[in-house]
Amino acid sequence: MVEQSLWMQKVASDPGHSQWYIERFRSLERAGEDLAGEARLVDAMAPRGAHILDAGCGPGRLGGYLAGVGHRVVGVDVDPALIAAAEEDHPGPHWLVGDLAELDLPARGITEPFDIIVSAGNVMTFLAPSTRVQVLSRLRAHLAQDGRAVIGFGAGRDYAFSAFLADAKAAGFASDQLLSTWDVRPFTENSEFLVAILRLA
Repeated sequence: MVEQSLWMQKVASDPGHSQWYIERFRSLERAGEDLAGEARLVDAMAPRGAHILDAGCGPGRLGGYLAGVGHRVVGVDVDPALIAAAEEDHPGPHWLVGDLAELDLPARGITEPFDIIVSAGNVMTFLAPSTRVQVLSRLRAHLAQDGRAVIGFGAGRDYAFSAFLADAKAAGFASDQLLSTWDVRPFTENSEFLVAILRLA
């Protein structure tokens, strides 16, 4: 049994948190906000009809976009309420409830490795710290030999970028590119956000 994620600990202490999060993004979409920047970067990296894993998919905004432009998407999130919202708002991808620290998609009938694995929305900072390397290892196990993982999160969330990169290396990843934004600006030592594009070491 792995340690419960920080996200689910928050949900346990505030049962309305998941619905607040879902409605926040629904209202942003209704207001015409651009919610697909991360997905556009992934789409640009991916071959047409790629097999893409949205790891920590939340209510489905990225996976829904990627499926809409022709990719074969599987989305996994630990929060059943977020998966229910994804199924309602973004039909098309294969949405699954699951803890990334215990990710085993072949056991659930999904045996094809992924061309791209994306984890956006600060997912890495919502993990229980004790599971970080384990989650990265499980993601690596699902990546195609020439695939890439794209992981983004902000500073000031109790997960230093240097610690993340060390954890990624420990999990068997090597860095291809480090960016400071999803619109492909370079990463510097003063960056407040990291988008790490990783490959198998």
